[in-house]
Amino acid sequence: MYPYVRLAKEILRSLKAPRLGIFDTHVSRHVIWPWDIDPWMELNNGRALTLYDLGRVPLGIRTGLHAVVRKYGWGMAIAGNSTRYRKRVTAFSRVTMRSRCLGWDARFVYIEQSMWKAGECTSQMLARSAFTSRQGIVPPAVVIAAMGHPPESPALPGWVTAWITADGERPWPPEH
Repeated sequence: MYPYVRLAKEILRSLKAPRLGIFDTHVSRHVIWPWDIDPWMELNNGRALTLYDLGRVPLGIRTGLHAVVRKYGWGMAIAGNSTRYRKRVTAFSRVTMRSRCLGWDARFVYIEQSMWKAGECTSQMLARSAFTSRQGIVPPAVVIAAMGHPPESPALPGWVTAWITADGERPWPPEH
């Protein structure tokens, strides 16, 4: 089940927190509960992706993105991600999540998120997010300008552009 109660708690906290600049990092703290654990007694990889929502949604609220999206009736969707898992996270672990926008291209905004336990990074995710309307994808530059920022993105890090290129070479639809 989706962690709606946890999400509501994060939303309420973010509404009271100071605003962030578009490239600032939102930091949140979370407990890994037994229902987040897989049969191998560690954080389930699918649940980790769901928990990353608990960082992205408040990031959007604190940067003013959600207000703009709501004003124009746009939607948001994760259009791809790549996650690197490096350290075990078990039940009742306390993790710190860091979420930040890296920049955008003509179609997507790129967000980096990571979870940390006792000062060590346990996982890192790169997500690309699309803004949607009834007419299709809304260019990120339009959304960013509506937020009151210059529509030009800073250069994306090399590892992000390499991922974009590699993902673009993947066949779609899949052959099998």
